[in-house]
Amino acid sequence: MTTSALPFTTRLHCLLRAFLLQGSWNFERMQSLGVLYALLPGLRRIYPAEQLPAEAKRHLDYFNSHPFLAASILGATLNLEQERQRGGEGYLGVDEFKRITMAPYAAMGDAFFWGGIRPFAAGIALFFAVKESLWAPMVFLTLFNLPHLLLRVGGFFRGCECGLELIDLYQRLHLPDLAIRFKEGTVILLGGLCGYQSYLVLTHQETVVSWGLLLFPLVLIMGGLVRRGISPLLQVLSLSTLLILGALIYR
Repeated sequence: MTTSALPFTTRLHCLLRAFLLQGSWNFERMQSLGVLYALLPGLRRIYPAEQLPAEAKRHLDYFNSHPFLAASILGATLNLEQERQRGGEGYLGVDEFKRITMAPYAAMGDAFFWGGIRPFAAGIALFFAVKESLWAPMVFLTLFNLPHLLLRVGGFFRGCECGLELIDLYQRLHLPDLAIRFKEGTVILLGGLCGYQSYLVLTHQETVVSWGLLLFPLVLIMGGLVRRGISPLLQVLSLSTLLILGALIYR
C-alpha cells in the first residue's frame, strides 16, 4: 500500500542512518540496535511522544540480515508502521514482516554481493592490475558499489512507498539467478586472465605459444574428475605438488 506521510527529509535521515546498521552488534540480538537507530527519526514522526518508547522497544528484537538489502526491509517497515498507527495493519504485521524477510534477504545478499558481484568486479579489476594500471582499485570499487548503492538506496525508498509489495519486487529481480550468472562470468574472466598470463610468460621465455595447447586435455580430464565427485581442491593441490616437484628436479 502506497503512503507518503513521512517527509522526504525524514526518510533520507533514516536512509543515512541505515548505512550505520552494523555500527553496533550484540550476540543476543545481532543488528537490533542498528535497526532502531535507523528507524528512530521515522518513529518519532509516526508516534506521539508518550507512545514512542513502547513502539521503539519492539524493534530491539532479534534482527540479522544482509546490510545492503536490510535497507529495503527498513523502508518497508516504516511504511507498515504508518499503517499500524492509522489502525490499518494488514494480514502481516510489522514484527512478522521483519522476521520472515531478514533470513531470505540475508541469503540473497550474501550470494549476490559476496559470491557474485564482488568476485566479478575483482576479476575485471585484475585485468587492469596485471597491466600495472592505477585504475584497478577504482574499477573494482565502482563496479562493486554501483549495484550496491542502487539496491540499498533505491530499495529503501521503494520499500517506503510499497510496504509489503517489496516482497514481490525482489521476487521479480531474481537475485539468486543473477548471482549464478555473475559467478559463471567470474570463472570465464579468470580463465581468460590465466590464458593471457600464460601467453605472456611463454612469449617472455621465448617458448612456442602452441605448447600451451597441451594443457587443454589436462583441463578436460580434471573437469571429468569433478563430475565424478573428485574434489577440485584435491586436484589443484595434487597438480601443484607435481609441478613443484618437477621444478625442483629440473633445477
